[in-house]
Amino acid sequence: MTTIAVVTAGLSQPSSTRLLADKLALSVSSALPEAKIEVIELRDLAIDVTKNMLTGFPSPALRAAIDTVTAADGLIAVTPVFTASYSGLFKSFFDVLDQKALDGKPVLIGATGGTERHSLVLDFALRPLFAYLRAEPVATAVYAASSDWASPGDLDTRASRAGREFASRLSSAPVTSVSSGFVPFEQLLTGGE
Repeated sequence: MTTIAVVTAGLSQPSSTRLLADKLALSVSSALPEAKIEVIELRDLAIDVTKNMLTGFPSPALRAAIDTVTAADGLIAVTPVFTASYSGLFKSFFDVLDQKALDGKPVLIGATGGTERHSLVLDFALRPLFAYLRAEPVATAVYAASSDWASPGDLDTRASRAGREFASRLSSAPVTSVSSGFVPFEQLLTGGE
């Protein structure tokens, strides 16, 4: 069975960030109905994340969240935009993960914000973060501005496309470590000998 972890960093209740995360998860489950989806609300773990950053030891709740993300076949990650980038809570959660925890893991990224002008956060903040962690973001990412919720037709179309791409990626190739199959440069120069 395919497992998908959904990490959402919305702070309010209800949160447009959580709404987008749910919309993306629904799109994926429509394309991959047998998938098991587990949602992690970072708002509920904010104090645990901070304590882990200070002490280096996760609480049981944070350990469970980390294990869920690490063991999942794929990840949906959604953050609100604050000061033209992802939220501090979102970044702090990924900071407490082992650097190799997301190697080769497919990721569907999303973000929410007040205006469309913050949509570049997807390509200029989130993609570099997940590239550094050696995850594999799918081509289509979804940004939802406040105006998208008033008339969600276009948002639904984008979410559906992203969900299908992500589901296709999950069903076509097993998650493997980027480091597996590594060939040193020197060996490549000598023809693999």
